[in-house]
Amino acid sequence: MNRPPQIGGAPPVTIRGDPPPHGPAFLAADIAPSRGMMLLQARLRLPSGEVVDALTSPAPADAARTLDGGPADFAGNHAFSFGGAILAPYANRIRGRAVPERREIETLVDGKIMRLPRNWGGKATGAEQYAMHGLILNAAVTDDQPGADILTGTLDAGGFAGRWPSRTELTFEWRIARGALSLKITARNTGTEVLPIGLGWHPYFALPSGDRRQARLRLPAASRVEINDYDEVLPTGRLLAVAGTPYDFSAEGGAALGGLYLDDCFTDLQREAGLAVAEVVDPAAGLGLRITSPSARVKAIQVYAPRDRPFVVVEPQFNLADPYGAVWPEGRDTGMVRLSLGETVSYEVRVEPFALDPIRFK
Repeated sequence: MNRPPQIGGAPPVTIRGDPPPHGPAFLAADIAPSRGMMLLQARLRLPSGEVVDALTSPAPADAARTLDGGPADFAGNHAFSFGGAILAPYANRIRGRAVPERREIETLVDGKIMRLPRNWGGKATGAEQYAMHGLILNAAVTDDQPGADILTGTLDAGGFAGRWPSRTELTFEWRIARGALSLKITARNTGTEVLPIGLGWHPYFALPSGDRRQARLRLPAASRVEINDYDEVLPTGRLLAVAGTPYDFSAEGGAALGGLYLDDCFTDLQREAGLAVAEVVDPAAGLGLRITSPSARVKAIQVYAPRDRPFVVVEPQFNLADPYGAVWPEGRDTGMVRLSLGETVSYEVRVEPFALDPIRFK
């Protein structure tokens, strides 16, 4: 009998739901506790009854080889190249001074000088390199499966090897219920100083039809963060109104992606019944995914959708990019939460598939 592929010395864990008998539904999901509880893949039943992979992700054996890729996987970078990585204690980018002869930056985090891995940056010659997507991308989480449809985990992250103020405990819960997939993360300050925290998730939602141009995005938001370019993707400190621009996806049926490239952070979210909302719609497959978060601290949704790839990444997150950067006007809330000793904050997101209403998505 073939053994399941090992990732970080441990096999992935599969949870399975008890879906309704008909209609679109999540059926199962594979999670890697050894890589910060990232979602490797999920199986999704389409309205037609066909079962497909919900995420853009390599086959299990290839995913294992990629995630155990040695030096090329510096700071766990490969975890946010497919599937759905969990981002903590910050999402997105943090800038700082490059430390000579080390792949690190030195930067201010909530007023304290810290060193973070310099694990990402622009690809152009001379482009700035910075810290990206947190410090748990390659962290081993202690997991437990109390039921077939649920996986929980705990990570005593401490001070993230001296890279972050105070001390942090993270708990995780993945669940499939009534055809929907949900994630909950809770961060608790277990140290003696104020703990700054930003949480997020980085899922690559696959388009079953493979036709990216006709795919639609709905994202009720009033603003997007202006960036310097699509190579470094660094904020300028300005928020741009999206109304009347190609970046306005607030209409009831959203808007087709067409040939628009996206690597943009949307904010001033227009909540519906208290929920931050985004929808990825594939009309050719008759499928929509509704991504919602009840977490009041979710301030932004980053969307990454290159023109030539059949996926859309939708990242609900607490913080804007480079939340401590000097570019932001004084007093701007950039989304980082500050926890006193013993305080907690939770992040929740739910993904629910739906069959298209031909009137709403005409």
